[in-house]
Amino acid sequence: MADKEISWDSLLEKTKTILNEAADREEAMQHICALLHREVPHYDWVGFYMVDPLAEGQLVLGPYVGEPTEHIRIPFGTGICGQAAETRKTFIINDVKAESNYLACSPEVESEIVVPIIKGKELIGEIDIDSETKGVMTDRDRKLLEAIAGELAELF
Repeated sequence: MADKEISWDSLLEKTKTILNEAADREEAMQHICALLHREVPHYDWVGFYMVDPLAEGQLVLGPYVGEPTEHIRIPFGTGICGQAAETRKTFIINDVKAESNYLACSPEVESEIVVPIIKGKELIGEIDIDSETKGVMTDRDRKLLEAIAGELAELF
């Protein structure tokens, strides 16, 4: 599906509605995962990794939609998610097999985008999305997910 067929503005509005109506953060994040997985055809795995307050420099798997992953914990600096946590920057990887530090969750994954969730100066977690299509992540994905991350940060 081409970008023009995805209503990016509508997705952000639906996300805001979820954030306003959810009973708690976990529920909101689970519904956001389901929304993005359902509405964006190239989002094959949608999930959150959250900073573990009990383990310094560690991300822990939060709500997600997609195939189960063995990567329940990721140290800062390890893999794309750990690199995004360490640098607090969005990473768009359109050929994960070309990355030496990629942590393979599934052999079918070809592209990944990781967007940090930051409140003030504190890293809260990140949105992680995998696609089984190579070269599919664009600036539109980045803009949408960074806007969602900004909205989510307000819940923390």
